[in-house]
Amino acid sequence: MIDAYEDPGTPDRRGGWSYLWWLVACQPGRSLAGALLASVWLTLMAATPYMMARAVDDGLVPGRMAVLAGWTAAIFVLGAVNAWLSIMRHRTMTRVRMDAYFRTVKVLVGQTVRLGAELSRRSDAGEVVTIGVGDVHTIAQALTVVGPGVGAVVVYGVVAGLLLTISPLLTGVVLLGVPVVALLAGPLARRLQGRETEYRERQRVLTARIGDLAGGLRVLNGLGGKGLFADAFRRDSGHLRAQGYRVGAVASWVQALGMGLPTVFLAVVTWIAARMAARGDITVGQLVSVYGYVAVLVGPVAFFLDMGYQLSRGVVAARRVVHLLHHDPQPDEGTELPPADPAVLHDPESGVRVRPGRLTALVSATESTAVIDRLGRYTPSDATWGGVRLDAVPLTEVRSRILVADNDADLFAGTLRDAVGAGVTRRSRGTGMVPACGCHNAPQRGAGLYPICGCRRVGAAGHDGAAPATAHREAPPDAKTAHALHAAAANDIVQGLPAGLDSELTAQARNLSGGQRQRIRLVRALLTDPEVLLAVEPTSALDAHTESLVAERLRTARAGRTTLLTTTSPLLLAHADEVVFLVDGKVAATGTHEGLLAYEPGYRALVARDTEDEEFAW
Repeated sequence: MIDAYEDPGTPDRRGGWSYLWWLVACQPGRSLAGALLASVWLTLMAATPYMMARAVDDGLVPGRMAVLAGWTAAIFVLGAVNAWLSIMRHRTMTRVRMDAYFRTVKVLVGQTVRLGAELSRRSDAGEVVTIGVGDVHTIAQALTVVGPGVGAVVVYGVVAGLLLTISPLLTGVVLLGVPVVALLAGPLARRLQGRETEYRERQRVLTARIGDLAGGLRVLNGLGGKGLFADAFRRDSGHLRAQGYRVGAVASWVQALGMGLPTVFLAVVTWIAARMAARGDITVGQLVSVYGYVAVLVGPVAFFLDMGYQLSRGVVAARRVVHLLHHDPQPDEGTELPPADPAVLHDPESGVRVRPGRLTALVSATESTAVIDRLGRYTPSDATWGGVRLDAVPLTEVRSRILVADNDADLFAGTLRDAVGAGVTRRSRGTGMVPACGCHNAPQRGAGLYPICGCRRVGAAGHDGAAPATAHREAPPDAKTAHALHAAAANDIVQGLPAGLDSELTAQARNLSGGQRQRIRLVRALLTDPEVLLAVEPTSALDAHTESLVAERLRTARAGRTTLLTTTSPLLLAHADEVVFLVDGKVAATGTHEGLLAYEPGYRALVARDTEDEEFAW
């Protein structure tokens, strides 16, 4: 099975069938072993009727009890060996499926990481969740064809050869019977693909709506729109249920035929063989063997139909995976050296200039986020950095020195310490992280975003990298973390949690309030200590008192560093070195907060609304 840290390889993205074949080709030895074990297992099952026929014809004769006992013992030994082969076949096929499952998961995780911020622009959350939860399992299940599928083909040929020694007529019936069964089930399999594709698409839409509801339920309650969205969800859920019934109707016919047609096939062949035995064309032992051979074929024929069912669903799922894998991030063709020292960031489209070492505020009704995306190189633009085009600089250099801090950035489940990155420091610009204990050992594999050195040496942070979390449950924050917590006015969050920094957060930190989550994101950004910080509405969810503290402390925390904030809050604007006012996406005025209030009516109208809100709140 694929190792947790092994490279999954380069997937074949030409189509659903190509992707499934790639999963098989990634594990040739195991796939071959599964096919071989399944083939031998089914073939030995076909050998049992042959032995029974010999036992009847040769052993059921007076005075030949030893012959009967010998064939009986042989059947027993064959059954024991075949039981062992069945266990090994099942184990091998489980490994084949699990390898395909985890390999696909690794490929998908790698693709989402590779896309980064572009993922949300290329695929919605519903599609990603549906692929990760349902399609991955369906793809793995489709690889059943590797074992029983190949074995069914082999035993089909073996049984046909054995029947040929008894009767050419029976052989012809068997050889023609399976294609007829396949022809009857084929149209249903194709119809199932169409139904399954539509079902998966509706499932994607509904999953996305569930995510939207979960993320915005508190806001919906406040606006009185919960009922409206509940009705929309109920309607979409009803459509999905109806489509599920249609998928189930086709699937039930496929599965019914998978059991019913082989049984009818067995009855027809048995009737023909019984008539031949009555005429004396074959012996009683041969009649028994014919029944046994065809009974053995019931399983392979059912496998054939199940293969069609599983492959139909697997191809649909694989196509969805391939569709996601076809999304490529914007190419990084940067070769220019970035400015050696802090330099001006300039967005020609809006005219915004962010001078180094200053706290700049960007004020706009709607366009400020687009400016941040351009200056942070999250969208194509003509933005420059120290006179060099931003897209001409290698992306790794841009990311190591310029940080875009969204006010809705993800917070993963885990401890608060992990969420903010406490106990880690930058080794040097663009070289990643080293533990707070100060050692420079290579991080242990699987340590994640914040590496664990494994040296057992406790540093200034009181952090023992190799010890479990319970070893430092009450460890106080290190000096840098304490400074960031103070700057973000987040000390009360740590003090209010039962285990401080080692308290567990749920996904997206939903066990915290909106304002607490926003301050945690700000702590994380400050701990990163980038050369350039581009923060989107960092205090929009805070009350006036807390926002005032953050505004005052943020200026001190970022002294000498370049910081650009998007905000319309007078509390933040009053502490900015420079305020840039945008109208229709262009710079309309630049100056201090007090100066713009006095001489720029549009600016005054935009920020005065916040002032009135704050006075009302007080």
